[in-house]
Amino acid sequence: MPVEAHSPLYLEAYRKSVQNPVAFWEELGHLLDWDRPWQQVLDNSNPPFTKWYVGGYLNACYNAIDRHILAGRGDSVALIHDSPMTETVRKVTYQELYDEVVLLAGGLAKLGVTKGDRVVIYMPLIPETIVAMLAIVRLGAIHSVVFGGFAAQELCSRIEHVEPKLVIAANAGVEPGKVVPYLDILHSAINMSRWRPPQRNIIFMRENVASEILDETADVLWSTVLAMADANQPVACVPVEANDPLYVLYTSGTTDKPKGVMRTIGGHLVALMYTLKMIYGIQPGDTWWAASDMGWVVGHSYICYGPLCLGATSVMYEGKPDRTPDPGQYFRLIDQHKVCAIFSVPTSFRVIRRADPEISYGRQYCMKSLRAIFIAGEHCDYETKAWIGKTFKVPVLNHWWQTETGSAVTATCLGFQQNVNPPMYSTGLPLVGYDIKILKKDGTEALPSELGRIVLKLPLPPGNMATLYKNDELFRKLYFQKFPGYYDTMDAGYKDERGYIFVTARDDDVINVAGHRLSTSSLEDAVLRHPDVVDVAVFGVPEATKGQVPLCLYIPVENCKKTDAKLSAEIIKLIRDVVGPIAAFRLITSVNNLPRTRSGKTMRKAMADFARNELVVLPSTIDDASIFSEIRRALQHLGYAMSAPEPIGAKMLN
Repeated sequence: MPVEAHSPLYLEAYRKSVQNPVAFWEELGHLLDWDRPWQQVLDNSNPPFTKWYVGGYLNACYNAIDRHILAGRGDSVALIHDSPMTETVRKVTYQELYDEVVLLAGGLAKLGVTKGDRVVIYMPLIPETIVAMLAIVRLGAIHSVVFGGFAAQELCSRIEHVEPKLVIAANAGVEPGKVVPYLDILHSAINMSRWRPPQRNIIFMRENVASEILDETADVLWSTVLAMADANQPVACVPVEANDPLYVLYTSGTTDKPKGVMRTIGGHLVALMYTLKMIYGIQPGDTWWAASDMGWVVGHSYICYGPLCLGATSVMYEGKPDRTPDPGQYFRLIDQHKVCAIFSVPTSFRVIRRADPEISYGRQYCMKSLRAIFIAGEHCDYETKAWIGKTFKVPVLNHWWQTETGSAVTATCLGFQQNVNPPMYSTGLPLVGYDIKILKKDGTEALPSELGRIVLKLPLPPGNMATLYKNDELFRKLYFQKFPGYYDTMDAGYKDERGYIFVTARDDDVINVAGHRLSTSSLEDAVLRHPDVVDVAVFGVPEATKGQVPLCLYIPVENCKKTDAKLSAEIIKLIRDVVGPIAAFRLITSVNNLPRTRSGKTMRKAMADFARNELVVLPSTIDDASIFSEIRRALQHLGYAMSAPEPIGAKMLN
């Protein structure tokens, strides 16, 4: 990478991290408080099972809460829970968080939870979820948070696989227009499970949402467990070795082969504190908002552990971008809580743009506190990114990471004073510690701007997953077998002459049209250049002559005056002008909605499978499964016979 192209601060740190990782990460290890210093910074004697800070002992709860109390910052706000769903705003100080965590940890200890035990958490986005996480790790135990939208079968598969000592749950969650019966789902999961936790379930009652009667043989109230603790003798933090597990987080809805990412404590907490400061520019005392759920990796990394270890204020928003009650909520939160930076998915902003293109709801709020918006989780088209920047008047910075990595692999870093106008569509430069290569199928390195598989040279820096829980062999085979010496991200992309990384799509989202490899995301970018289009999904479908051709479903702007035929014809011409005739772009029609998960991702693979007349089993995290009825009509309009049955949802399977 040419020196003149990048920040000297970044270049110096990056080169040191790659050329002398031991010295680089040894210095950063002191961001945390350790009970016992490490004996070896890096042990890569058994790749890919790399270990960091070997022999060092620490506790995640101590670093997230206790040390701030001891430093006199107990009155600082740790969490802001803003819930338009329940019409409440609650601020929790570090002292209040400590008090609750210590009591719950004391009660868990009385119930027999000890170092190394696993505890499943099935709760919505409320402060008590973080209380549960921290109380568990205070005892040296391991948590496995299950997203609250998962149905009984999926919850059951995780309980069976992780074999918890007990389960902590809420009685209910809340979605627009409905209450999610967590307690009923939990009971169903336990009843169908081959693993029965030896202790009763701990239930936090959300009285302002719903009121249920507990099963006295299976459940115990959260408040009862708190009362078990000895308030005069707070439970001390249990030191654990840096390479002991912090948590297990499942990444897919499969029930036959659960894929549980196991993260260890030491390197992960170092990476989170460092990235929160260097990527996102957050300092102790700043208010930061990661718009995610505790059931996803973003919630673990940047709602809970990162902000709390740093001593920042973390916003927990229980609501939607547009419906709770209006599309001005992102603006309100920034203004009301003086948010410095946001991390969200691009779809959230597309939703706001579609619901309120003139920002009539949002313009009443002040954005002065906001310094930047960070987007990840899915491809972001140029039009959406430009709209976000124009609307919020701050840099909009794309970055890329995975559940497996735990934090970003590429980014534009505020802390390194990097150029906040990276090349269009780039996800930024490699983060410190990551030696990124673009490899072709034969394992040779691709040329600059040549599409290939993105891989990461071993050893991986601190913070990445240590293995897959109970399945070292799958871990090795899935991520490291195809390209020996590298971690296979399974994402496609390229690198330009200056080292910027471009993540085009999941590798299976690259379609082959008559021998031409095309990224569906690049086609979506071109479609979204049309001013009458607010959202789009492009996926490949079989075609006898060309092998595959793209199929496009798009959402027009509200009150669009053009007919479907006219607008589709204009988009086809736009694609020919931008991409060329090689795209064979002719299958196109409008829809009112696209199927999405609750985390905001568009379900392109499910639509592609559906178009191929394959049976589609939807995860229970889909926002509205009925949308597939409209997708069927759209595909039939395009000439598809559509003999496939309606997609089956996970909830239907139960």
